[in-house]
Amino acid sequence: MTKLKIKSGDTVRVIAGDHKAKEGKVLRVLREKNKAVVEGLNMVSKHTKPSAKNPQGGIVKKEAPIHISNLVLVDAKGVASKTGVRKEGDKNVRFSKKSNQVL
Repeated sequence: MTKLKIKSGDTVRVIAGDHKAKEGKVLRVLREKNKAVVEGLNMVSKHTKPSAKNPQGGIVKKEAPIHISNLVLVDAKGVASKTGVRKEGDKNVRFSKKSNQVL
């Protein structure tokens, strides 16, 4: 399994595909598949059978995973850039390589 630069809770921008240039918050990261689920992006319709939880059944809209290579991290200023890691005191911190700002 590879180490990913994106963590859940990060704000990301899509750089390729149907949702190019849209931004959202990462809900969860699927490390084994190199994918991330982004809030409000890549929505798919899932047909559900009636069950005890959902007696009506029907069509439910939900987010589908997007490949990590199609996402780039966005810092607080809204600048999308690659990330690096550096030591500050005893801790390793992630920083934006463009703005040099700690993420």
